[in-house]
Parts: sequence; structure tokens; C-alpha cells
Amino acid sequence: MKKTISVLTATRAEYGLLKPILQKLNKAEEFDLRIAVTGMHLSKEHGLTYRDVEQDFVIDKKIDILTDSDTPRSISKSMGLAMAGFGEYFEELQPDLLLVLGDRYETLAVCTAAVNARIPIAHLYGGETTEGAVDECFRHAITKMSYLHFTSTEEYRRRVIQLGEAPERVFSVGAIGIENILQTELLSKVELEKSIGWKLESPFAVVTFHPVTLEDNKVQEQFNELLKAIDYHHELKYIFTKANADAYGSAINTMIDQFVQNNSNSIEVASLGTVRYLSALKYCSMVIGNSSSGLIEAPSFHIPTINIGDRQKGRLRADSVIDCEPMEHEILAAMEESSSDNFRTILREVINPYGDGKTSDKVVDIIKDYLQKDKINLKKKFYDITWR
Repeated sequence: MKKTISVLTATRAEYGLLKPILQKLNKAEEFDLRIAVTGMHLSKEHGLTYRDVEQDFVIDKKIDILTDSDTPRSISKSMGLAMAGFGEYFEELQPDLLLVLGDRYETLAVCTAAVNARIPIAHLYGGETTEGAVDECFRHAITKMSYLHFTSTEEYRRRVIQLGEAPERVFSVGAIGIENILQTELLSKVELEKSIGWKLESPFAVVTFHPVTLEDNKVQEQFNELLKAIDYHHELKYIFTKANADAYGSAINTMIDQFVQNNSNSIEVASLGTVRYLSALKYCSMVIGNSSSGLIEAPSFHIPTINIGDRQKGRLRADSVIDCEPMEHEILAAMEESSSDNFRTILREVINPYGDGKTSDKVVDIIKDYLQKDKINLKKKFYDITWR
């Protein structure tokens, strides 16, 4: 009998990372793939990106969980809606495995519903650290709920084991973002211009900034410092991508709207999607903000990343990443450093630490092995490390 695999997708970025795995699972005769869409995918404000999923696959279920606000209270309500909605869905579907990626609040809620339904979970990417965001504790909680673990580096694999997960269930498979870069046919610069409706004759930067969710009431202050810094460099163009549906992400999006309206050298895009985003990285002069893509994907294009603040603090990074505080003068100093002759030499030689681009094959082969041989036993033993 075919094994039913349910896959959760809630955001544009996470779907782009999951896509190569979904393609292979969908082709495998051993599996019945069921894709459940929720979160930002179903939000008009965030571009109704479920339509991108529909272009590639059949969506099994859409479960709307977002409220009209992004306050902490509203996010807690969304988590409750996710637990209730997916609790019903899992009771109906009874999948053999749930595959999730990442560390967001809706992922934690869905995994909680799966644990209650005795559904084993396979998780990409545990063991990472992002000390400035609540995702840090969400990620580790999801790790403890999960049975199979796929990490992006060996260092992160060891950290998952440190959390008590048995080594034989923890696999270092690399970052799938690297696979997307190597395997995706990217747009030409002319095609990218046509797609976004904007000329890129000048050097441009890609700007993505998300709330640092463990720093209360600093969202607008920090993003304003970024806007002041980039407003200093009128010789550059800027492509803004909208913030995630995190607490107070809408405040950032409102500030983007106002800035773009007043600055003809800037545009905003709710969602570039995988192909357009990677194509933008191919041609841009730098990445600015605090998105994980600046640390994981951008180094493969040998471009500088201006990583602002603590959202990605603790995450492994290449030498192409320049860290700075969310203050105008520090951001300007980082931008200046990124264009120096010395740093350009570093960029030419930079090595991306996130794998060899063969992630999806490794993940699918491991899932096949565990499901076809009925190797899953939810009565996990805590793996103790011997201290010396």
C-alpha cells in the first residue's frame, strides 16, 4: 500500500524550499502526497501565494488561520485555529508522516496537533539558532516533537542530538536553498525586469526585514534606521520584499509602502517567489536586512549580505556576511565595507557552508527507508550524551 505523506506549507519562502522534495515525493510510486496550505499563503496582504502552489501541485486542503491583526494575542489565536483545523484534518486523513520545514508559530501548532494524533513528524531544519526571534524556542520544541530530523550542517546535527534525539534518526543533508540555486533555471536580467515591471539599469539591492520578535516595540524604530541608511544611497535601486506575518510585521509593510511611494528608486513586491528571488540575487549588488536567505542562499552568488540586528544571531554564516546593529551609521559602514577592494576579494573566494545541492534526494531516500520498512516507533528514548 502507498504511504500517505502530509506536507505543511504556510509561507512563500518555505514553499520554495520544499518544492524539490515535493516534486520527488509526488513522482514516487510508494507515496500518496497530500499538501496542506495555511498561513500567509491564504492572505491577500501577502500575495495569495497559495496560487503558486496550485500551479505546481494539487492542494489537498486549505486551512485559514490568520486573523485581522498581528499582535501577540492574535498570533496566539491563529495558533489555536491551526491546532483545531489541523486536528480535524489529521483525524480525517490519518497520514503516515507529516513533513514540515522551519520554525514558525503555525508550524509549532500544526506539529502539536500531529503529536496528539500520533502522527510521526519529519522536520527540516532543526539545530539552528536565531537568538533574536521566538522562532528559536519554536524550532527546538518542534525538534522534540519530531521523529526524523534533517539538518543543514553537521554542527546543527550535533545540536539536535544534544537535545536528546538518537543519532541514527538525525541526518545532515545540507540546505535545500543551495539545491534550488544549482538546479533552477533563473531568469535573464531582461526577463526579471519584465516580470517585476521595473528597469534594473542601475545597481540594486534586495531588502527584506522581518520583526525581531524578542525585542518589544522596536520594530518601527529599527526599520526606520534601515530606511534612513538606504535613503543616503540614491545611486542604488531597491527591491523590497514584504515582511512575514510575524508580530508587528504589518508595521514594516506600511513603512515600505510609504517609502516606495516617496522614492522612485524603490519598488515593493509582496512575494517574488523562488525563481524571481534567486534571479534577483544573481544580479543584485547586495542583500540588506535580516532574512535567513541572506545567510544561506546569498553567499552562493558571491554577493555581500548586510545582516542587521539579532534576528539571525547564532546562525552559521559565510565570510560574505557583514553583521551590524540596527543603527543608521552602522548600516552605512557595513554598506561601505561591502564595496571595498578587500571585501570584493573575499567575495570571490567565499565558500557557502550549507551543503552540496543534493538535499532533496537524501531526504526522500531516508523517508522511503523508514516508511517502507516500518522503522518508526513513536516511543522515543531520550539519548543522553556522556559528559567527560
